[in-house]
Amino acid sequence: MRIGQGYDAHRFAPGRALILGGVTIDYPFGLEAHSDGDVLIHALCDALLGAAGLRDIGFHFPDNSEEYKDISSRHLLTRVVARLDTEGWVLGNADITVVAQAPKLSPHIEAMRSNLSVDLHSSADKINIKATTTEGMGFAGRGEGIACYAVVLIRREA
Repeated sequence: MRIGQGYDAHRFAPGRALILGGVTIDYPFGLEAHSDGDVLIHALCDALLGAAGLRDIGFHFPDNSEEYKDISSRHLLTRVVARLDTEGWVLGNADITVVAQAPKLSPHIEAMRSNLSVDLHSSADKINIKATTTEGMGFAGRGEGIACYAVVLIRREA
């Protein structure tokens, strides 16, 4: 078994859709990024890659490559999962914390878990997603962007 940790943060940007966990959320701002800016999936990819000793998301999907311009982060996640699969790794569980003052994410968490369970080839009960605020402190608290932490356990398939 191996454990991996991932982190990502993006600032809000006008004129973009807000996508978290593959779910489009009605909000006046999206996240500034080369891809769709899904910080939840980016942190999850980094945790999975780190656990498997395969560097990080930027190494595999560089933000200076036109191939990944505005790409769905779910597509990146499926590529990460395929890479782990070829090396014999499967998800044990994932614990994810989204840090955002707004929007309210609790109505969207089950849809996010459902998306991730499909992409991870896992049951939703192995994927935990939490949302928290910073009580007005820091960039997330000031409403400048969103951050996300992810921790995963992977294991060799028996």
